[in-house]
Amino acid sequence: MADVLTKKQRSYNMSQIRGRDTKPELILRKMLFRKGVRGYRTNYKISGKPDIVFPSKRIAIFIDGCFWHRCPKCFIEPETRKKFWKEKLDDNVRRDREVNKILKKNGWKILRFWEHQVRKSADKIADKIKLELKQH
Repeated sequence: MADVLTKKQRSYNMSQIRGRDTKPELILRKMLFRKGVRGYRTNYKISGKPDIVFPSKRIAIFIDGCFWHRCPKCFIEPETRKKFWKEKLDDNVRRDREVNKILKKNGWKILRFWEHQVRKSADKIADKIKLELKQH
């Protein structure tokens, strides 16, 4: 099935998708701040470009978009351009696994949360992160 949008419309839509400072990231960062958690970086240069990094504790946090990373709970397969989306999303998931291996090999602790988890339970996730920070 062909794309239902024109090339210009699709281009505009895709340009509006943020890679940094997404709503779930902002929600979690505000919750961490509220709980007194400091010392993280948001543009730290390591493999995979984690959303939140605690360099001194070597903890990397990723907030994976439910669509972009194929959440087992929320993912709905697109109806159009199936081959394109399958390849694109397969690459994202494969890259996530590779990044996890690289970071673990280099002594990093990786925490991954789904977008829907952050939206629903930012408080609990912030507590998990706080606990992890205490243990390192």
